[in-house]
Formats: sequence, structure tokens, C-alpha cells
Amino acid sequence: MKTLLIVGFLGVILYHLGAGLYYMLVDKGASKRTVNSLTKRIGFSVLLIVLVAAGIAGGVIQPHGVGG
Repeated sequence: MKTLLIVGFLGVILYHLGAGLYYMLVDKGASKRTVNSLTKRIGFSVLLIVLVAAGIAGGVIQPHGVGG
């Protein structure tokens, strides 16, 4: 479940990154859709980092070193 949640957040982050690129190319500065999309991406990224940190602090996620 936690892996699915993290992958879902990464999917949403990548979607907003792609949407920002698309709006930047299509709108040519005529609207704020690029800024809004990239702002949402940053918000989801920060939320994901906070959730992972809370999961580690709460013992739900067990961190491990590189290579196991």
C-alpha cells in the first residue's frame, strides 16, 4: 500500500511536470497555466517528502543503506 501511494505521488508529479512543459510550449506566456502546474508539482513533491519523513519517524517505512 505504501509503495503504491509513493508511486502514485511520483506519477502525479511527473504529470504536472509534463503539463507544465506542454503549457509552456503551447501558451507562449499568454496564461498562468505553466506556473500553476509547476506550483502544484512542487507542492506534491514537498508533500511526498514530508509523508516519507513522517513514515520513517513513525516506523511505517524502514530505511536501509545502499545495496541492502
